[in-house]
Amino acid sequence: MASMRDIKRRRESIQSTGQITKAMKLVATVKLQKAKARAEESQPYFNAMYATVKSMLKKSGNIRHPYLDAAGGGKKGVIVITSNRGLAGGYNSNVMKLVTGSGMKKEDTLVYAIGRKGRDGLARRGYHIEQDYSEVMNEPLFSDASAIGKQVLSDFAEGKINEIYLAYTVFRNTVSHVPTLLRLLPVSFEETQEEEAAPADALTLMNYEPEAEEAFELIIPKYVNSLIYGGLVQALASENGARMQAMDSATNNADEMISDLALKYNRARQSSITQELTEIIAGANAIS
Repeated sequence: MASMRDIKRRRESIQSTGQITKAMKLVATVKLQKAKARAEESQPYFNAMYATVKSMLKKSGNIRHPYLDAAGGGKKGVIVITSNRGLAGGYNSNVMKLVTGSGMKKEDTLVYAIGRKGRDGLARRGYHIEQDYSEVMNEPLFSDASAIGKQVLSDFAEGKINEIYLAYTVFRNTVSHVPTLLRLLPVSFEETQEEEAAPADALTLMNYEPEAEEAFELIIPKYVNSLIYGGLVQALASENGARMQAMDSATNNADEMISDLALKYNRARQSSITQELTEIIAGANAIS
């Protein structure tokens, strides 16, 4: 059995750790409220943009455009959104597992990293880090998403990459965060059952002015930037939610360990008192 001194030192150490995790939980809770509000405010725009572009493509007929046609082969660019700090449970590892388990060959994948944890983790696994935008996660702005979108679209136009993916975490609620891998380019949408059941001649083709190709040159980049920004705010809310849960679990574990150590300390103290009494009685009997 450990001595009372050892138990007391360990209990004091765990108490200090518990105070730190409790403070970190409070900080994460405050940040979560702000990030959650941003995510909820941007969600309607994100959904409307998605539905609008989907409807346009549905009614555009057989339009040929680099943004819509998969080139086949070539390298894939993956925008990976993680956090700059740890202590967030499985938040970062889940996103990295999403990328490593996607079936993409690492030698054919260029990573555009947003977040140091994802950047360092994928680099250790042999992935090439094409660009690092980790500072963006400190305070994501739409201008940051536009800059990232401009870079990946430029690489796409130059033929450096033939596909663009976004790996991020969707914020459902405080306890539910879903790692998601979304293909941004070439644009493709799966039809719903209702759309598949609708007759083809029921669709009225959309007219473009001046040309459909020019319209997509303007619309698709804005759409991609919106998806990236939506991913940033969703990931930020998910990060703080995951960190709040992790720190709450750590605080609860610390409380349980402190209770267990208090019981062990009392037992050790009782054992020490019993031993002292036994020695006193034995000494008194020896004298008499």
